[in-house]
Amino acid sequence: MTSQWSAFTADALGRDDATAVAERLRAGTVSCLEVTEAAIARARASQSKLNAIVCSDEGRALERARQIDGLPKARRQKLPILSGLPFFLKDNLDWVGHPTRHGSRAVSATPKSKTDSVAQHLIDMGFNPIGKSALPPFGFGCSTEFEDQSPPVHNPWALGHSAGGSSGGAAALVAAGVVPMAHANDGGGSIRIPAALCGLVGLKVTRGRIRVQPRAKALPVNIIADGVVTRSVRDTVLFVAESERVFLPPGLKPVGHVQGPGKRRLRIAMILDSLYTKPCPETRAAVENTANLLRSAGHQVEEVPVPADPQFSADFTLYWSFLAFAVEMMGPRIFGRGFDRSKLDPLTLGLSRQFKQGFWRAPMMFRRLRNTAASLGSRLIGFEAVLSPVVAAPAPQHGWLNPGVSFDLLMPRLASYVGWTPLANASGGPAISLPMGRAKDGRPIGVQLSAPLAEDARLIELAYELEALAPWPQL
Repeated sequence: MTSQWSAFTADALGRDDATAVAERLRAGTVSCLEVTEAAIARARASQSKLNAIVCSDEGRALERARQIDGLPKARRQKLPILSGLPFFLKDNLDWVGHPTRHGSRAVSATPKSKTDSVAQHLIDMGFNPIGKSALPPFGFGCSTEFEDQSPPVHNPWALGHSAGGSSGGAAALVAAGVVPMAHANDGGGSIRIPAALCGLVGLKVTRGRIRVQPRAKALPVNIIADGVVTRSVRDTVLFVAESERVFLPPGLKPVGHVQGPGKRRLRIAMILDSLYTKPCPETRAAVENTANLLRSAGHQVEEVPVPADPQFSADFTLYWSFLAFAVEMMGPRIFGRGFDRSKLDPLTLGLSRQFKQGFWRAPMMFRRLRNTAASLGSRLIGFEAVLSPVVAAPAPQHGWLNPGVSFDLLMPRLASYVGWTPLANASGGPAISLPMGRAKDGRPIGVQLSAPLAEDARLIELAYELEALAPWPQL
């Protein structure tokens, strides 16, 4: 077994998931102050082990907790069910009074003067943020590591190994038990990859289901979705249901509060190899074992080739490079005064350079990526969900995916590791990572389920079913 770290202890949070903590808060068997103090103590104890927190707001979090506890019982009962739940925001959302550095030394540490719309959405849901979690520079990497001497975020299941990216800080905090759920977002797998590496549930919802970030609205193709990482399916469901209470997106049928597995049996496509790479034997076995569980429950699972044009790999990589180019060339406009191009990391600079070399392909690339949902649908006629790996292997050791590695060496490594998640970002459809496997040394292995646009409830029903068939361990 690899070296592990757990923050779970016999305090007010105990080993409960968010749903159970929220129920105890509502019943009055535990106070908001008690669970906030417990989360702060766990965060302090974990930081030297995990390096997952970039800033804290302990004083204001405690004051918000006291204010909730001081309300009359009748008023507390009318608050959102998640009110007072300790929580971390990822450090790419603006939160008044704190810097937003996007994981990069190039971005100013000046505190923000206002809270952005997505962070406010989460606060309106009732969460009590106690700090901000780490991400790699601009979320471009799939491991939360840094090119300088800054400590990486450690995976609590395997210290010295990657917690994934870009929501690696959030995943490490939830897996270790610091908080029951934490904010994450996903532009190419950044919810699902950390969830897979840290043994969590990570749902990327249908595009637009959660309030859209202002910067994402301006993208030629919006590939970004906000959400959370959790330790249980019901916590992910609770988050989606409570989000819909705050914001019901036009044009999308509500998910609602899904209560359990669906009754209808589905035809599910299984993809083992991606356009980029093949999974390691342990990951392949986890996907195949999940397929057998689904078959035993009455679903029909059939292996199919990747339902995408071979050009998709090059298109998504070029789009990724375009985003890095935008960071390099328009950093001051995007991130504000104090942006310093000289402090950009090698991965961001290498991606930007790659876009400059192939920029002439961008118009057709944008057009093809916007057509991804239609292309997927035409290749998956008759199938209602897709089963695949999340990444090629369990969490790698630190250094292998570090953004400071030579660009010519790092890009083939990234291509060999990530290959199954970007399709859902381009299509806008929902996808979820579930911790369905374990490596021989105990590192978690995630398995992905995806579905057509707006069919989030279908994935949640399958997730409930798999959780019941093969419950996953906690640290």
